[in-house]
Amino acid sequence: MPYRTFPKKFLGICLYLGAAACLAQPNLPRLGDRISGTVSLDQEYLMGQQFLSQLRRGAPTIADALLNNYLENISHRLAARSQLTDRRLSFVIIDSEEINAFAAPGGIIGVNTGLFLNAGSEAEFASVMGHEIAHVSQRHFARGVDEAQAGRVGHLASLLASVLVMATSDGGHGAAALGAAQGIAMDRQLRFSRSNEKEADRIGQDTLYNAGFDPSAQARMYEQLLAANRFGRRPPEFLLTHPLTESRISDSRARASRYPQRDYAPSLNYQIIRARVVGHYTRDKAALVIDLEQNLENSTSSFNEEVNRYSLAVAYWENGQYAEADRTLAPLLAKYPNLISLVVTQAEIYTKRNEAERAIQYLERHLEINPGNHPLAMAHVDALLASKSYNAAAEIMEQHTKTRESDHHLWYQLAEIWGQAGNISKVHQARAEYFTLISDFRAARQQLQFALQIETDEARNPALQTRLRQKIKDLESRQRALNG
Repeated sequence: MPYRTFPKKFLGICLYLGAAACLAQPNLPRLGDRISGTVSLDQEYLMGQQFLSQLRRGAPTIADALLNNYLENISHRLAARSQLTDRRLSFVIIDSEEINAFAAPGGIIGVNTGLFLNAGSEAEFASVMGHEIAHVSQRHFARGVDEAQAGRVGHLASLLASVLVMATSDGGHGAAALGAAQGIAMDRQLRFSRSNEKEADRIGQDTLYNAGFDPSAQARMYEQLLAANRFGRRPPEFLLTHPLTESRISDSRARASRYPQRDYAPSLNYQIIRARVVGHYTRDKAALVIDLEQNLENSTSSFNEEVNRYSLAVAYWENGQYAEADRTLAPLLAKYPNLISLVVTQAEIYTKRNEAERAIQYLERHLEINPGNHPLAMAHVDALLASKSYNAAAEIMEQHTKTRESDHHLWYQLAEIWGQAGNISKVHQARAEYFTLISDFRAARQQLQFALQIETDEARNPALQTRLRQKIKDLESRQRALNG
């Protein structure tokens, strides 16, 4: 499938000195709540946004609209039934086969694509998300500050730094960073960490059940993680920041037995997303095709047949067998003609088969039913680009940024598209938005100055020139605040 991966450019641990300063700024409101009296929700949110911008700069991220949309939807479903009071959530998917998920102050939720590879069901995936949301709802980072008051803020910053290293680099480096952050207080920190983990397990499992998922999936997922630790060369990265014991699994299993019994249907949509990840990472595409052809032939149930069918369609697509992918997908589309993940896949096949106009018409029909849908819109843009309709693609993308203005992937691609359309001023404006989202204010200001120069030289749109000048002033103020 057409993944867009944003490369690893910079790993700036120095951010966290800025994050600590953010917590100490006297002009921020102190809205301490029942959980944390030292750090306000607004302060925590600002720290999280700084963390997110640095993560965007330091980690290779996945822009696949279906994956990101799925993560957002399942996380919001869980958040709605959680103890979160501040539901300003932000999400990131790291391009890594390692098993990992993490939470950071201010509602930052991140996963590696490796979690999709290793969570065999939607409930198992959701159990990890519920656990991370519980860390956020219980404000475990902020409570760490409370434990030693303001003197602990710098230590909190270094712990956040270790989370970033875990998310973006080799697990050994992350473990070293975490150990350095903990220093001589490691024993005390581990006791506190275990307390946090148990609380996140319990509250996350409640959230899992309340959101309509099987609570026993938590123990199953943890068992898989321990098995990966037992037979792997090193522990999964998730275990380096989330210490796991047999007693936690036993506790999770015991709690699950106390929830009222329900029937839980498997999720085809999750298996579709997972199949895309599997297809992306499998190196021997031809062998994957052979294996999945056999799996489809040996399907043991209707649901199993649907999953195997989609997986085979993806394998054909990845192996360049587009006619076979189209033929294999057809029965699923006949049964679920409006399932967006299937519609997007069909459009991707049309586009790859040099049938961009067919893809455009097909997607436009579905966009009439689901206006503004992110995966459909992005597939539409791809089809327009394939048909060399660059201005139309840019206009649609620019409109789409109004509802996803904090999506750095969109601004990055929009700059590329405006370049293809020949509008250089727009290229610089889109690049400025991208650089702003990764907190590279100097580069953002420079891009705005380029755009302003073009608009001034060509003596067009005075209102835009005024807006550009104001944006430059705003960025200069933000940069001064960061440096001050």
